[in-house]
Amino acid sequence: MDPGLQLKSDFYFLILYCSLKEPRFLTFSNGKMDARGNSWTELFILRPRQYSYCGLQGINRYLLFYVVLYLVLFTNASPAKSCDKNCLSGKCINGTCVCDRGWVGDQCQHCQGRFKLTEPTGYLTDGPINYKYKTKCTWLIEGYPNAVLRLRFNHFATECSWDHMYVYDGDSIYAPLVAVFSGLIVPEIRGNETVPEVETNSGYALLHFFSDAAYNLTGFEIFYSINSCPNNCSGHGKCTTGNSIASRVYCECEKYWKGEACDIPYCRNNCGSPDHGYCDLTGEKLCVCNDSWQGPDCSLTVPSTESYWVLPSVKPFGTSLARASHKAVVQDKVMWVVGGYTFNYSSFQMVLKVKVKCWSQRTGMPPPHGQIYAVEGHSAHVATLESGDPVMVVFFGYSPVYSYISNVQEYNLKSNTWLVPETKGAVAQGGYGHSSTFDSASSSVYVHGGYKALPANKYGLVDDLYRYQVNTRTWTILQESGFPRYLHSAVLLSGTLLVFGGNTHNDTSLSNGAKCFSADFLAYDIACDEWQVLPKPNLHRDVNRFGHSSVVSNGSMYVFGGFSGVLLNDVLVFRPPSCQAFLREEGCLSAGPGVRCVWIRGHCKPWAPGKANFTTAPIILAEFCHAKPVTVDERCYRFSDCASCTSNTHGCQWCDDKKCLSANFTQCPVRNEQVCSKLANCKSCSLNLNCQWDHHQQECHALPAHLCGDGWSHVGEACLRINASRESYDNAQHYCKNLEGNIASLTTTKQVDFVLEELQKLQSQEKRLSPWVGLRKINVSYWGWEDMSPFTNSSLQWLPGEPNDSGFCAYLEETQVSGLKANPLSPNQSARPCKTPCSLRASCANCTSQSMECMWCGSAQRCVDSTAYVISFPYGQCLEWQTGDCLAQNCSGLRTCSQCLEQPECGWCGDPSSTGRGQCMEGSYRGPMKSPPKQGQNQGQIQEMTLELGLCPKDKGYEWAFIHCPACQCNGHSTCVNGSVCEQCRNLTTGPHCQTCMPGYHGDPTNGGKCQACKCNGHANVCQVLTGKCFCTTKGIKGDQCQLCDSENRYLGNPLRGTCYYNLLIDYQFTFSLLQEDDHHYTAINFMATPEQNLDMSINASNNFNLNITWSVAGTISGEEIPIVSHSNIKEFRESFSCEKFTFRTNPNITFYVYVSNFSWPIKIQIAFSQHNSIMDLVQFFVTFFSCFLSLLLVAAVVWKIKQTCWASRRREQLMRERQQMASRPFASVAVALDGPPKPIAMEPCSGGKAAVLTVLLCLPSGPSGLPPPGQSGIAIASALIDTSQQKPMDYKEKIHGLKNRKALPPAHQGTCV
Repeated sequence: MDPGLQLKSDFYFLILYCSLKEPRFLTFSNGKMDARGNSWTELFILRPRQYSYCGLQGINRYLLFYVVLYLVLFTNASPAKSCDKNCLSGKCINGTCVCDRGWVGDQCQHCQGRFKLTEPTGYLTDGPINYKYKTKCTWLIEGYPNAVLRLRFNHFATECSWDHMYVYDGDSIYAPLVAVFSGLIVPEIRGNETVPEVETNSGYALLHFFSDAAYNLTGFEIFYSINSCPNNCSGHGKCTTGNSIASRVYCECEKYWKGEACDIPYCRNNCGSPDHGYCDLTGEKLCVCNDSWQGPDCSLTVPSTESYWVLPSVKPFGTSLARASHKAVVQDKVMWVVGGYTFNYSSFQMVLKVKVKCWSQRTGMPPPHGQIYAVEGHSAHVATLESGDPVMVVFFGYSPVYSYISNVQEYNLKSNTWLVPETKGAVAQGGYGHSSTFDSASSSVYVHGGYKALPANKYGLVDDLYRYQVNTRTWTILQESGFPRYLHSAVLLSGTLLVFGGNTHNDTSLSNGAKCFSADFLAYDIACDEWQVLPKPNLHRDVNRFGHSSVVSNGSMYVFGGFSGVLLNDVLVFRPPSCQAFLREEGCLSAGPGVRCVWIRGHCKPWAPGKANFTTAPIILAEFCHAKPVTVDERCYRFSDCASCTSNTHGCQWCDDKKCLSANFTQCPVRNEQVCSKLANCKSCSLNLNCQWDHHQQECHALPAHLCGDGWSHVGEACLRINASRESYDNAQHYCKNLEGNIASLTTTKQVDFVLEELQKLQSQEKRLSPWVGLRKINVSYWGWEDMSPFTNSSLQWLPGEPNDSGFCAYLEETQVSGLKANPLSPNQSARPCKTPCSLRASCANCTSQSMECMWCGSAQRCVDSTAYVISFPYGQCLEWQTGDCLAQNCSGLRTCSQCLEQPECGWCGDPSSTGRGQCMEGSYRGPMKSPPKQGQNQGQIQEMTLELGLCPKDKGYEWAFIHCPACQCNGHSTCVNGSVCEQCRNLTTGPHCQTCMPGYHGDPTNGGKCQACKCNGHANVCQVLTGKCFCTTKGIKGDQCQLCDSENRYLGNPLRGTCYYNLLIDYQFTFSLLQEDDHHYTAINFMATPEQNLDMSINASNNFNLNITWSVAGTISGEEIPIVSHSNIKEFRESFSCEKFTFRTNPNITFYVYVSNFSWPIKIQIAFSQHNSIMDLVQFFVTFFSCFLSLLLVAAVVWKIKQTCWASRRREQLMRERQQMASRPFASVAVALDGPPKPIAMEPCSGGKAAVLTVLLCLPSGPSGLPPPGQSGIAIASALIDTSQQKPMDYKEKIHGLKNRKALPPAHQGTCV
């Protein structure tokens, strides 16, 4: 705080308290903030002697005392530098925020660590702003044993299905899981005070939050309280203490309110007593309606024209009944609930009215052709075919091996066989988590929504609605709902498809969050192909959910279970309007939404679909439906194949140019390319012989009959043709490039056989061609295909005499049968086989080796496809995932306490040395835990753990840490001073916690590990700390121990006994740019060159360097290098080495060695070696001389010609000006009127033929007498200079043409006519 501001604040409080009888001086200290972000300011009160009054003299006296005290304390102290931003959960020290434990960020605004809360009430939050990427925070709330802790989520907004908050009823993640929250949690209805509240009963509550690296939202604020009434009794009761359990409290509800939190109203409007019913105050506390009335408050008649929801009080026999993704069926008015997901272990077969029967397993026979897919997230129905055979029809689903399945699978219950039938009609796109409803009257199944593979290699929710006709196996696309979702439920009731709830998350980084679970209620009118949105359930609390089930019984829809952050075990009942309640035809036909009624013989009855409605195409809507608007092309554009275009309710037609437009109905077959496009991964694509997987685009494409084009042959999965260019490899390569192809890499027997057959055809036509094969020699020991894929003997084998050292295995010859012989391969095996599916990879390293294709979940020990992560863990079963660096598979693999406490399942046991050494192990706040031996445990199930304090015995000096690490963390290499500062690192370690090896050593010294010296063969001073890989200081030396020369880049030598040199070419200049980050370890580079005559050398660099030049004669016995140049700290060097001194001609093996060293990074070096002869070559001299002379002569001739042309042009312009000037000055003039142009009497050409003098004779007017006036002759003569260059007589032109082959006469000088 600024000292001036400090004094001002203190003076303010001094005056404020002056009126008190006992004045107190209050001063501020530095601001502080607790772990929940609540700031406060410490006040120090100085209590002086008492005064009976407070006058100005007293004020001045104490003010003077304070000023003197301030000067004494702060005169010599330097003022602390303030922070640019407020430190929200930390202290400002020298302009930097030093965060409290568990907080990170430049303002200490993000949680990252573990917290322990012991107050009776409080808040916990991720921070005041959006949480950060990769957040992991854990809160432990500790009460007293068996105390009830209540968590109230006042605000919660995270990325749905990716960022989760886990709540455990205990002090570790091995305790029972009670809730998993994700997405946006807000009240569904305005004014509805329902806020999620979670209860734990163990006296502890552990909350763990994890966010991924996608995008972040505002986070959460959670209020907790110990031993409080639920939801504060909702304002409809009072909190009192019970008698059965000590200190437990409960709500005493007001009249007409019930429930644990007094949040359930009952007997509204007194149940319409006495006419409609009465209120049962002694039993269930609900309305008991008379026979002719119904509804929660007995306000609706029986039957009723209105619909309503009911939340009945169902008494479950245990909390294990709560589940999601289960299946419910009704038989004999009993709803059976089978399977599903539960947080903790429970029985997987459950009924509301328990009647346990025996289960048996049946293994059906697979079909002779085709593949049976093991799927999840599918749906199935039992139907009877026209042949009478009962079949179970399985729709879609997700296969961990084959991805999203678009097939229909049939299991014949009678013959115990499986079949994947070929369907007709539209091409349906399968997915995970859709809903399907079977209509027995029409033998049709309605499939809606799901999580599916979308075009352009994307995945997400859809709102599609399909109908599948079981007997004809035909798909039809119906009107889409407009509300994408998955894990919802659907039932068929009164001719209407009712869809409830589901996961509607289609979030992006631009949104403000999405609700993972919804209470949307949709109705699809089958008769009219229309969707309508129904009112959401208007109950006393929110009923959002997904993963639930719905069944129909007695004309009502029953919804059971599901997931809404907590697993649900309630039952919702929807009773639609009854058609029998409508007594008039108008009301009957307009009934709904949610019901479809028809007027038959004076009675209103429910409409039911029949076979007659769906046997014709296109679909004919019922006569009572409103006329649908004319279909626009936009509705048809989204169909990309003929079958789907013509099998829908939009009236679209497929055109020959592959467009879907609004028109009349046509029939068309299913196209292979559209079937292939529905296959979502390489494995499923490879099962279809008409499809091929594109590894680059990650899409499945069809293989049409003429895929390769004219002149090409389709061989296996390649297009081949014979190359007619046999002169050289380069010509053959250009020939292929012009045809938009590459030189073939023959990798299968089929390809080799095709080439040999083509050769035989050419030989029969007396044509000898040798097709080039794209195998080329990269260096001495490495061969590779033209497409740069490596060549290995596991895929091909050589025949005797192959390959040669010419650089290419150039051709195939008939005499050798096959120039390259491929190992036997299956006909359908691809040159690039499919990668191993993610689900078959058992370890994190194998899972994450394929970039971002797979994701590893350590808590479930599963590898899943990145496109299926959301559906693989829809209820947050994965605590954390990795796509890159893998963590240890268990706690014991973590070597430091900080790494250990980052994982929510681990705790740290520090050894008695108090030097930071210890062991990470599974545990809880109370101590370490271990798993008892148990057989048959399911994969992914949280293992049962028991407390085992003996693993970290406190009586032997061991210290268990679960919230924070011990203060001393020196990894066993030092003791601590002042509690946490490592005194002196030993054992070749360094760092604040002795956590790294000293320079020149490598290893992992954490937790007592050792360091060892780097082994770099003298070519490096440091190495990578963990792996020991040397950072070689000489350019061109490589290898983990600097033991190799970079021979691929022209570096030669032996670094084990010397060094490596770059082999320079003579008469070339080389530039070496050491500018990249990977080059910053280089401090030297060496060159070598072998000249043949006089040598000039030049070298310059951007930084200073040391230079040493030596020479030696290769092949001699000594081979010693003789130094000739040595310079230090230079930037440029030039020198010539003559033949007389080094005798290049007599010793052709003289080699120069140039050593450039001691330079700093970054640097750019240029070096050149050039050589020249001492005797001038006369032939070269004369050739050069005459070439220059002739060139100069040619230039002079061109210049002279240009000059002549310009001079002639200027002369013509001058003549024209002279003619115009003479014509403008006549000797005399007379005005005459002419009937036409006069004929000249003479035309005298001038010299050159370009101009002439024209003379005309005119008779002047003579008057009536015919005589000229006196004094005049009556005749006028006139002359003029004219231009004749453009107008020549015809005979003159003929004369010119007649002379064109004769020798030209010397031209006369041009003249001017005067």
